[in-house]
Amino acid sequence: MKLRYLLFLVSLPVWSKNIADQSQDEYNYIAPPTVVQTFDLADSDHDGVINARDLCPKTPKNANIDNDGCETYHRSKTQRQLRILFENDSSNINSIFHVQIKQMARFLANYPETSIELRGYASFSGETQYNQALSKQRANRVKARLIKEGVSADRIRIVGFGESNPEATGEDQVSDAKNRRVSATVVGYKGDVEKRWTIFSTLPPNRHTY
Repeated sequence: MKLRYLLFLVSLPVWSKNIADQSQDEYNYIAPPTVVQTFDLADSDHDGVINARDLCPKTPKNANIDNDGCETYHRSKTQRQLRILFENDSSNINSIFHVQIKQMARFLANYPETSIELRGYASFSGETQYNQALSKQRANRVKARLIKEGVSADRIRIVGFGESNPEATGEDQVSDAKNRRVSATVVGYKGDVEKRWTIFSTLPPNRHTY
């Protein structure tokens, strides 16, 4: 027993040195390699297409996109038309057309990238120069009404066509009534953005799966 204890004490310094050497080798620090990133892999608009090849860097949220990262649109039945008729030699807007104006104001609010051109017309009754001024006055009345509904004035352009470009060419009262009008053209409207399909999406009406 004494002999074994003596041999243990003799070998202890060597064993301790081996452990110290192994610990020193185990914890030697090796610096990690430097990664060189050639392309920008960021996706600022979170559409799944990296900035390096995204042709549409401001894609609307949850939009259905193509391979270039651009959203797709579809035409909707949203109110985009305006047609207001006027009494003879008048620029007063009949109350029956207020709904149309409100719908147009709501449309412009929903699509802030758009603007509108109001085109005023007159019938053949009266002098040409007078009708030209009257047609512009009618368009300005509609503009004032849109501004009252919250549309910014800088989004509305006025054009007075007078007797030119008539809707009806007859000389009867019905034709004159059709020509005393203001119509509108919406500029910058692409359509509604198509949404990306998710597990929460629902199928449109009258569509079935088999």
